[in-house]
Amino acid sequence: MPIRQTCIITGDIVNSRSLAPEVWLNTIKQVFNQSKNGIIKWEIFRGDMFQLETTPELALTLALEIKASIKKHKDIDVRMALGVGTKNYTSQKVTESNGEAYINSGICFEGLKKRRLAIKTPWKTFDEEWNIILKLASLTMDNWAPKTALIFKEALTNPTLTQQTLAKQLQRTQGTISEGLSRAGYEEISQTLILFKKHITEKVD
Repeated sequence: MPIRQTCIITGDIVNSRSLAPEVWLNTIKQVFNQSKNGIIKWEIFRGDMFQLETTPELALTLALEIKASIKKHKDIDVRMALGVGTKNYTSQKVTESNGEAYINSGICFEGLKKRRLAIKTPWKTFDEEWNIILKLASLTMDNWAPKTALIFKEALTNPTLTQQTLAKQLQRTQGTISEGLSRAGYEEISQTLILFKKHITEKVD
């Protein structure tokens, strides 16, 4: 029986000192504490770094939820490295566990430099193709304004809601929601997430 793959996301807050730490800390903890997004365990360390474990299928959707949640706040962003692979040692703390997924996440994070999102898996061709896709998506996502990020986040986490309902929840007009989703690249990014889940599922199953 093949060993089940996992995903480790390693990240840090960009320009974290430009905002009171409790603001972005509360924001990111709200995401981490939601059971529906597939997080198995998480940890914040070194002030503005975090590491979490999730399933490969949900990893990219979760990463974008984190990004949109953080970018709701002006002048800050988040860098994230998705590492997929096996896990051969499990500790109560995610930062003390080990295995291929952890190694891939660490290597990927060290290689980010100016990039904000990348992935490393056991499959070279998969990485080559998906890192190009993530670079293209980042051209839009890295430039989200706070209001755009907020609208994207609400739409992403409530995919069954109509624009009219989102407008009521966010106290905006339906036209504002429509324009915000367009600026965020919501339709194209949603299609990308569906494609990612299909491709990664084919690899890990």
